Amino acid sequence: MPKNTQVKLSRRERQILDILYQREKASASDVREAMEDPPSYSAVRTLLGVLEEKGHIQHELNGLKYIYSPTVAKEKAWRSVMKHMMETYFGGSPERAVAALLDVSSAQLKREDLNRMAAMIEKAKKEGK
Repeated sequence: MPKNTQVKLSRRERQILDILYQREKASASDVREAMEDPPSYSAVRTLLGVLEEKGHIQHELNGLKYIYSPTVAKEKAWRSVMKHMMETYFGGSPERAVAALLDVSSAQLKREDLNRMAAMIEKAKKEGK
């Protein structure tokens, strides 16, 4: 688990973390190849070191290469990000967050999506009693 999940990440750090979540494990050169408009190899290595120091990733030695992976499961990271976003942008209100989501994506949501969301809300109501 990251040492401080509220630590702000730079754009490049987020980009690297996204790549590691997509691939699950990657070397510095793999990360660099996956980056849009990548910085130098040494800059990528430095950023990986920063992310490791912050506790977001870890490495293992595979031959002569370091292989990096996230320290937190993707689902747990999503929850942390959503909680931070909800507190920062929606005053801690899940209702406001859902309303914003529905407003932005209502044209893209299918009836099945809405039904699944409604079922999740019903489940939360029952568990909250």
